[in-house]
Amino acid sequence: MIPEFGLIALIFSLLYAILLAALPSLGVIYRKPVLIASAGPLSAMLFLSILISFVLLVWSFLVNDFSLSYVAQNSNALLPWYYKVSATWGAHEGSMLLWVLVLGGWIFAVGGLSNDLQADFRAIALAVLGFVSVGFLLFILLTSNPFDRLLPFPPGEGNDLNPLLQDFGLIVHPPLLYMGYVGFSVAFSFAVAALICGRLDATWARWLRPWTNVAWAFLTLGITLGSWWAYYELGWGGWWFWDPVENASLMPWLVGTALAHSLAVSEKRDMFKRWTLVLALTAFSLSLLGTFLVRSGVLSSVHAFANDPERGLFILLFLSIVVGGSLTLFALRVRDLESTQGFFALSREGALLMNNLLLVLMAAVVLLGTLYPLLVDALALGSVSVGPPYFNLFLMLFGLPMLVFLAMGQRWNWKRMTASKLLAQVPVSLVGALVLGAAVALLVAPSAPLVWIGALLASWILVHSLHDIYQRSRGGRSLKSLRMAYWGMVLGHVGVAVAAVGISFSTELTDFRDVRMQIGSVQQLGDYQFSVEGFRHEEGPNYVAELADIRVSREGKTLALLQPEKRRYLASGSIMTEAGIAGSLWRDLYVSMGEPLGVDDWAMRIHVKPFIRWVWLGALLIALGAVLAIVDKRYRGGAEAEA
Repeated sequence: MIPEFGLIALIFSLLYAILLAALPSLGVIYRKPVLIASAGPLSAMLFLSILISFVLLVWSFLVNDFSLSYVAQNSNALLPWYYKVSATWGAHEGSMLLWVLVLGGWIFAVGGLSNDLQADFRAIALAVLGFVSVGFLLFILLTSNPFDRLLPFPPGEGNDLNPLLQDFGLIVHPPLLYMGYVGFSVAFSFAVAALICGRLDATWARWLRPWTNVAWAFLTLGITLGSWWAYYELGWGGWWFWDPVENASLMPWLVGTALAHSLAVSEKRDMFKRWTLVLALTAFSLSLLGTFLVRSGVLSSVHAFANDPERGLFILLFLSIVVGGSLTLFALRVRDLESTQGFFALSREGALLMNNLLLVLMAAVVLLGTLYPLLVDALALGSVSVGPPYFNLFLMLFGLPMLVFLAMGQRWNWKRMTASKLLAQVPVSLVGALVLGAAVALLVAPSAPLVWIGALLASWILVHSLHDIYQRSRGGRSLKSLRMAYWGMVLGHVGVAVAAVGISFSTELTDFRDVRMQIGSVQQLGDYQFSVEGFRHEEGPNYVAELADIRVSREGKTLALLQPEKRRYLASGSIMTEAGIAGSLWRDLYVSMGEPLGVDDWAMRIHVKPFIRWVWLGALLIALGAVLAIVDKRYRGGAEAEA
């Protein structure tokens, strides 16, 4: 009966979502305070009912209830309990339930923490979120029910969870990613509410900024963890493959980055109203597009959950309603959003606008490269593929000037920047960046072009940040008096510099070889020697594995003992590679096992990857910067914003 209770709770969730979408809206239309006030309790009941349904599905996994089709397809009695929990969202039906659970959590948070907003505005925003919930709950109940039974003859054993997903990454990556994806629904709902109520001012921007930063921070962490997971789990040694599903998470992140900065201008200067609304609508629309790509069957990816055109048609229809309806509303109300503030290109808001445009262009490049092959295939024009050269070229063309403006913009004045002050700033920062960047490049790899580019850009950002801190601390002003939002901005920009070093240095300096290795064989890669000390067999809880013991040394000194694995999972017979990695801040030593070539004779790929961890370190600093901005006390009061 437990699964039936879960299904009943899910049906009640749909009823609460319908009421949340309808009653507050009717209350605003007919001026009924009771209906307007119902938004808060309904948001709580919606979240509670989804939570009950989700917990009961988790319980079905833990007790091995293979009478449920979803459990039988994605679990096994031998599966460790923690993977049984994560298997709840390891495939399509459960991942959609996790999606609506996260959405319900955001709705509950908005309902409980937005009492200081105008009642009509709050009611409309929650009603919009209720409407979004209706769409996804209908999708689950009509096409993706995780509580379908296999009766009257349930199997005695399950098929097992995809071995690729039997990893810590599955436990934390999807929840973090969904917190970011779905979190942009709050920005979307407030944009729609602003259009309906005609209220789009600095107060609106100040209230929305922390919510946007929270969602953006979660999405940053989710993408970072996904990149790390792919790096150590797939065995190919890279951190970004330009896979369409990876791109689906990158697009809303790029637009969300632009939105977070545009909100700073809207809060401080009451400008960019139309632009901010467009970004808020676009960020969530791209999140929905990502959902369509992952679950429609229109693409093939190791990340894709479903291959069902009917499900894809449902999501596409819902996507069209949400995006089309919001853009139509924007078109009808756009004339009411005139800005009364003057705008000068040479100002902080000018620099932020330039960065916004570059970020949106980068998102458009990724969108085009992701959808173009699908469009060509749909029109029966042949088959094309868009790979890393396209993405790398165009993102570098837009990304490099973005980094230049990122550094300069934080030191420019609001409203207007005089040419004399600009000319006074540039020489100091330029000389400092050139000296520091050249010193780093000469020390690391003087003949590597990407190293020079990365070192100079990172130095440019770092020098500007340090100079800005120095300027703000002059005149007896204590650094402690600077707001947390400012320190968040600085830390985020430093994170960008660190990530730029990681991307450019690792791309230029990574070295690898495909080799054949036996016991006692030694392979040289650069200054490093990889020697095989032995092979052994090992049994895990639900798999058997062949391991290699590989010693890595340099100049006779042992640096690491790597243990790459080749696993065979008992339930499915699937073969998986587990890379052996020894990491440090300066370089990773990485070995992945290929195919056996004989007894104790294997094909392997060995890597030396300098500065690769700076990519993820930079991303973590960026996310931490967003957290510092979130805790700024002005968002709990009425102080004027400082971006």
